Amino acid sequence: MFNVLISDKMSPEAAAVFTARGIEVDVKTGLDKDELAKIIGDYDGLAIRSATKVTLKVLANPGRLKVIGRAGIGVDNVDLPAATQKGIVVMNTPFGNAITTAEHAISLMLALARQIPAANASTHAGKWEKTRFMGVELMGKTLGVIGCGNIGSIVADRAQGLKMKVIAFDPYLSEERAMQLGVEKVDLNSLFERADFISLHTPLTEQTRNIVDAAALTRTKKGVRIINCARGGLVDEVALKAALDAGHVAGAALDVFVLEPAETNPLFGMDNVVATPHLGASTTEAQEKVAVQVAEQMADYLLTGAVTNALNMASVSAEEAPRLKPYMVLAEQLGGFAGQATQSAIKEIDICFEGDVASLNVKPLTAIVLKGLLGSLLEGVNMVNAPLIAEERNIKIREAKSDTAGDYHTLITVTVTTENQTRSIKGTLFNDEPRIVEIKGIHIDARLGPNMIYLANNDKPGLIGALGTLLGDAGVNIATFNLGRAQAGGNAIALIEVDGQPPEKLMAAIKGLTNVQLAIAMRF
Repeated sequence: MFNVLISDKMSPEAAAVFTARGIEVDVKTGLDKDELAKIIGDYDGLAIRSATKVTLKVLANPGRLKVIGRAGIGVDNVDLPAATQKGIVVMNTPFGNAITTAEHAISLMLALARQIPAANASTHAGKWEKTRFMGVELMGKTLGVIGCGNIGSIVADRAQGLKMKVIAFDPYLSEERAMQLGVEKVDLNSLFERADFISLHTPLTEQTRNIVDAAALTRTKKGVRIINCARGGLVDEVALKAALDAGHVAGAALDVFVLEPAETNPLFGMDNVVATPHLGASTTEAQEKVAVQVAEQMADYLLTGAVTNALNMASVSAEEAPRLKPYMVLAEQLGGFAGQATQSAIKEIDICFEGDVASLNVKPLTAIVLKGLLGSLLEGVNMVNAPLIAEERNIKIREAKSDTAGDYHTLITVTVTTENQTRSIKGTLFNDEPRIVEIKGIHIDARLGPNMIYLANNDKPGLIGALGTLLGDAGVNIATFNLGRAQAGGNAIALIEVDGQPPEKLMAAIKGLTNVQLAIAMRF
């Protein structure tokens, strides 16, 4: 039975989703870091919004914790590197509040164009200042969208409905996608020079921090208006105030600020600034949508292994998960074999997917190859942290694909390059059952059981009899015995499945047999 903790206020529909899927759920809001750290290891999942801070201290002893789900797009409150290091999947819901946030940006743009907040306050005060609040039309104006992803593209669509011309800056926006959206793709300088309104919809990174700074503002049109419903820190607030004071910028509408909650700010109190308290995602529909979505994503992961909207792991849809399952078993076995057969420091790992498997989502397969390989050498390795562990050890990982697999319908090859040698192992599926078909260039046909003995030897008479005698004398029963050789009298290999783990004394005796080059007891 899985158990999930909801530690922030969110729609009760989230708890209902977990319960309906057979997952126990506890709702405990307002926990401080020490309280959360004390109990977090008792849960398989943690569902949060923005209030809970999942720090390195909270994750120091994660216990059973497998997944953290953020109901919303931002994960600034989760120590993502720490979660990855601990092997915990971190998910968010990037699409649940997209329409709500986009609509808020359009609302702010309209409010800014017609000075609605100031006019509202004046009218409530009993004044009738009709000539004071002279606005501007949106029709025919140019909107510059910085970041034309999910939310930015919705803003562009709504702006076009208002008969605005939309130009967009986004390094990841292709010409084809721009054409589909009906926007003109431009560089950042052109956007600043041409836009009458600028709306920001990009994450806060070191590259985007203060993307609208003093230098950028000097390049904008006189009378430009700026809207930010994305992240505080994208706009240099001090530089913006100076531009507003100088009359170069006609107005600004901000839903986000560098410091939040923003109880004070240099822009507060200015008549030409519209400010809201981070309301982009604050609608009834959006809050219910992201709560349900994160609960469904977490439940899918815990119950089926499906991974959706993860920030530190390749996604696997609920439809893909069953189809990938036999390939995942094969990939983990190949990785486990390669890791247990490796005798020196690993420099490179090459993984080649051929035939049917090449048409699938291979990123999870690569991750589980690494999990099997590194997990045989290190403690606490799983699909989430295996790529990071490889990176930390300067191990190069390469993937390759091919539509054809020779004599097989599907084939996965794992090649490990160490300081001393390069070795490969190949596997396929027979009726969804994993089979090893080649080791070190030598053909073999073997199924891996829980306990295996891998033998590399010279192909000489008498070895198999001597080996059988040793196993019999030690009371170790043989389940399967598979052989392969490069040529008569040359290099040979054997994969022997035995009932139970062979004792160290037995393995030492096997290694001492004449013509044995290598003998390794393996577990799967």
